[in-house]
Amino acid sequence: MNDLQPAGSVGGEPTGVPVGHDGTRVDIDERTAPAAPAGVALLVTLAALGLIAGSVAAFAAADAGQDAWGVVGAVGMLVAVALFTGLAVVSPGQTRVVQFFGRYVGTIRRTGLVWTLPLSVRRNVSVRVRNFETSELKVNDADGNPINIAAIIVWQVADTAKATFAVQDYVDFVRVQSESALRHVATSHPYDHADEGEATLRGATDVVSAEIAAEVAARVVIAGIEVVEARISNLAYAPEIAQAMLQRQQAGAIIAARTRIVDGAVGMVEEALARLESDGVVSLDEERKAAMVSNLLVVLCGDSRATPVVNTGSLYT
Repeated sequence: MNDLQPAGSVGGEPTGVPVGHDGTRVDIDERTAPAAPAGVALLVTLAALGLIAGSVAAFAAADAGQDAWGVVGAVGMLVAVALFTGLAVVSPGQTRVVQFFGRYVGTIRRTGLVWTLPLSVRRNVSVRVRNFETSELKVNDADGNPINIAAIIVWQVADTAKATFAVQDYVDFVRVQSESALRHVATSHPYDHADEGEATLRGATDVVSAEIAAEVAARVVIAGIEVVEARISNLAYAPEIAQAMLQRQQAGAIIAARTRIVDGAVGMVEEALARLESDGVVSLDEERKAAMVSNLLVVLCGDSRATPVVNTGSLYT
């Protein structure tokens, strides 16, 4: 089946349903083209060469005055040329899409020398794995912050018939649809600082990459393309807000560091007071405990090195 099928049609008449991915398309699937192996192709080549030799001899006889041999030679030459047109060489990783007078016959995936329908048109379609990097896109993340993002898409042709006939240029189709899918996924996630359980572009690259691969695959399946992998290759805030976002990240890091320092300092103070009391080193009232806690926290949490002051008097003077 290789006819255009309109979406929402009844009896071949359109019903006004909008056209989308399931709308009007070339409905065609890959099938195997008739192709004889190398042994048969060699026999055909020898037969064609024999016909050419016989045609030359027939033309020579026609020049000698036997006109009937001229017709035989012409027929033999035409048959030989037709046989030669059926010969094809298919390299590993390549296929041949065969058309006979405009109609899709099938695809040759057998490698080496083959012989198929004479007078057919054959197109080379590579089924090797390819990859490319999208252009760096400037989009807004889920929080509205402008970011620059790019991805590497690894893909290959799975259905040569769809790749050849369903779209105008499947290479350009994959590139455009990949950038569209990347833009859509990037706008669905925040760059950073997400709510609990929410994936971010920077913190959950594996999850985001899987979403990009699935999104691209859904868009290019119409062209018979299979997506092998997708990975983010570049991710950064846009230059106009990069400095502000860097300051926010630095502030968050400072707060996290200070929180950890304070937690450690409080634990050290608690342990020091408990040891002093348990060992009976000194007995402090609540006021002196507060003063000691204050002094210890200043020493432990301060940025600069503390300068001690030696008290030569009593504890209360």
